[in-house]
Amino acid sequence: MVEKRDYYEVLGISKGASDDEIKKAYRKMAKQYHPDLHPDDPEAAEKFKEVNEANDVLSDPQKRQRYDQFGHAGVDPSYGAGAGGMGGFGGFSGEGFDFGDIFDTFFGGGMGGGAARSANANAPKRGADIAIALEISFMEACKGVTRQVEVNRSEVCDTCNGSGAKPGTTASTCSECHGTGQVRFQQRTILGAITSTRPCTKCGGKGKVITEPCQTCRGGGHVQKKQKVEIRVPAGIDDGQILRVPGQGHAGSNGGGRGDLNARIIVKKDSLFERKGFDVWTEIPITYAQAVLGAEIVVPTIDGNVKYPVPEGTQPGTVFRLKGKGIQKLQREGRGDQMVRVILEVPKNLNKKQKEALMEYSDMLTEKNYEKQSGFFDKLKKFGEDLFGN
Repeated sequence: MVEKRDYYEVLGISKGASDDEIKKAYRKMAKQYHPDLHPDDPEAAEKFKEVNEANDVLSDPQKRQRYDQFGHAGVDPSYGAGAGGMGGFGGFSGEGFDFGDIFDTFFGGGMGGGAARSANANAPKRGADIAIALEISFMEACKGVTRQVEVNRSEVCDTCNGSGAKPGTTASTCSECHGTGQVRFQQRTILGAITSTRPCTKCGGKGKVITEPCQTCRGGGHVQKKQKVEIRVPAGIDDGQILRVPGQGHAGSNGGGRGDLNARIIVKKDSLFERKGFDVWTEIPITYAQAVLGAEIVVPTIDGNVKYPVPEGTQPGTVFRLKGKGIQKLQREGRGDQMVRVILEVPKNLNKKQKEALMEYSDMLTEKNYEKQSGFFDKLKKFGEDLFGN
């Protein structure tokens, strides 16, 4: 047996080297010993092969982990193998033992044991879920609505009742696994010759082979069909929420239950209302006269129009609250409120007579009629005094 050099020594790096350091070291060493630069040098060719072998192991996280733990025997089971065939593990062959779980523990699976042995293709399997988008109006989201949607889903084949076999025939026992659904195999590892199991590839782990498949489902046991499903959207649902409809997804296998239908709700924007949580916001334009003198205005709500008294001297942007006129709280009692923001509309396109009347009205007002304006000018005056020292 030829003693191999340590892979870290081959690349001239430390055991704790980073991935980037490994790449840089490999490029340097590969260039140094490349056969094109040393066409008649067998020693350089051997070193080039050694560099590539070291890089192959150290650049692979899983291989590097095994190498760090077990040395060369961790990545080359034949290395150091003696009469017992164990590659340096004391001659214990492990012949006939199933060490799948050991490899699951050491290397995270992949040796055919553990999950592969416990998998049962004939066990009941739940069907997959179906995801759709359902668009509804703002008012439908507030009040709730029942919708019918059409989905394309997997159904158990009526012709063969899901068996996949042509009516009047049955599936035969798999000749490869003899009906067990699994096959045993041996693999040489660092622990020797390991016997493990894996699902049979011929029958897919089912233990049976369909020789005459059903013509309707082509042996799959399921067919795709368009089905109408009723979805009850509850009052108060919001944009982007997922509504789950149990048991309306794809059909299961081997007697397993159906999956679910998951509808993502898309709420269309409304021209009058905006939702914030369970509150409804709306803006109402009022005239100058209504703001000054007060008025009874009509406010639209999700329950219909209501009258609301705007008090005298209402300022632009004032928000009024209508208790309990908002959206039903989802899956609990109570409703939000409706928030009404009043917007002052300034008149345009005045004729000469209207302008004169407005000017006459404006001349009749004093600073006492304008609290905010009076306060602003007081602040402005003080600002000038502080700035210029007058």
